[in-house]
Amino acid sequence: MTRRGTAEDWRVYYQRTGDRPPRETLLETLGRFDDENRIGHAVDLGCGGGRDTVEMLRRGWSVLAVDAQASAIETLQARPELAEFGTKPETKVSRFEEARWPEMDLVNSSFALPLCPKTDFLAMWQRIHDSLRSGGRFSGHLYGERDQWAGDPTNSHFTQSEVEDLLLGYEVEMLREEETDSVTPRGTSKHWHIFHIIARKP
Repeated sequence: MTRRGTAEDWRVYYQRTGDRPPRETLLETLGRFDDENRIGHAVDLGCGGGRDTVEMLRRGWSVLAVDAQASAIETLQARPELAEFGTKPETKVSRFEEARWPEMDLVNSSFALPLCPKTDFLAMWQRIHDSLRSGGRFSGHLYGERDQWAGDPTNSHFTQSEVEDLLLGYEVEMLREEETDSVTPRGTSKHWHIFHIIARKP
C-alpha cells in the first residue's frame, strides 16, 4: 500500500487485515528471544490493526505501537484480546520520519518501512539502529526494485546490494528475498518484491 488513500480506505484496510496472524518474521524473532529467555521492550512501527502488537503483548512484551493513521490506533485499542492480557500498548500517532522512541530490545515493522520516502529513509534507519540495545533485533520487510510500486516517490525500494549495505553493523539472522504476484487487501493485483529481514545488533 502506498501512503495515498482516504481515512476510510485505511479504516477498511485495518478491518480486513487486523485478524490475520502475526508475520512470520516477528514469530521467528520472538522465538529467538525465547531461546535466550529474554522478554523486553518493543516498538511496532506501522502497527496497523495490531496483528503483531497483540502477539508481542501476549508473550509478555511491553509495546509502543506507532502508526501514521489514527484509525490504526483506534482499531488496535478496540481489540478484545487486550482485556485478556492485563496490559495495553502505549500508542503514538506519527509518521515514521517524525517518530521518536526510547531504547528498545526489538524494533518490528512488518511491510511498513517501505512507506517512508527514500529521502527520509536513511535517517530513520539510523534511528532504528541507534535505538536498539546490544543484542536487540530488527524484524520486518523492505521492498525491492522490481516491486510494482517502485518509482512512487512516497515509497522506498532497494536493490539487494543496497539492503546488504543497510544491514552492515548487524548480525543478519534472516535475509530472504521473495517475488510473487498476488492480490492486495484492497483487492488489486500486484507484483511484490520483498526482503524478509531479521537482524541482531551485536
